[in-house]
Amino acid sequence: MTVAGQAIKLTGRGVISVSGPDAAGFLQGLITNDIRNAGPGRALYAALLTPQGKYLHDFFIIGNDGGFLLDCERQRRADLLRRLMMYKLRAKAEITDLSEKMTVWAVFGTGDAEGIVFDDPRHPGLGRRVIVEKGVRPHRAVAPFKTYETLRLALGIPDGSRDMAVEKTFILEANLDELSGIDFLKGCYVGQEMTARMKHRTTVKKRLLPVTLDGDAPPAGTPVLDESGKTAGDIRSGLNGRAIAYLKLEALVGRRPLSCDGLRLTPEIPDWLQGAITA
Repeated sequence: MTVAGQAIKLTGRGVISVSGPDAAGFLQGLITNDIRNAGPGRALYAALLTPQGKYLHDFFIIGNDGGFLLDCERQRRADLLRRLMMYKLRAKAEITDLSEKMTVWAVFGTGDAEGIVFDDPRHPGLGRRVIVEKGVRPHRAVAPFKTYETLRLALGIPDGSRDMAVEKTFILEANLDELSGIDFLKGCYVGQEMTARMKHRTTVKKRLLPVTLDGDAPPAGTPVLDESGKTAGDIRSGLNGRAIAYLKLEALVGRRPLSCDGLRLTPEIPDWLQGAITA
């Protein structure tokens, strides 16, 4: 797929500002990545977890005017704001929803882009992201969102709560360690103990993986079945004949046939995940 020179508006994204003298320390105690590595033009991919290490929110964090901007899920930003406010306590940090004032774009190809620009830290194939004031657009040909969605699914990159079940999915099952979303050396954060234990003591038995289907992807939640009719997982986000599926890794052994809603389903292991699959 050729995306060079194109810009795609990510209408599903919101923007939250965290500023003030305690902003960095406040975020550092919550997120899975090291806030010290975020700065102007340099973003982190990170998540907020339950104390049990399960997924709540994921987002990008970039330094801006002495504070930070969070590029997050637009439809779930109210819940993220609520949780941030709950943890703020007496920290000198101001948390502001800028989603009605700012928009997020994905841009591809060389050349400058206006606004707050950063490389997508998950995978170089996802290009750069740009946060701009509402009504401003990058100086590129505008492509439809399905262009970005097709690219994301081909690379096997999960998309927030569409693929990671809230309060259910462990982030190692969602491959965040392979997508530069976790720093195992940074110290404590909410859910850190379980995440570290899974990394060092437990074999991950389920993962989000890209799949292809012999037909249009069924709705999210449709079960994936093995050849004996037992459930091997379920479909998450999808478009046309590609999707993300939550699969038991034992179902990959021997490349046994899998199906979903009567369609043949074929799991793929992307290059960035090759070293992590032990099935």
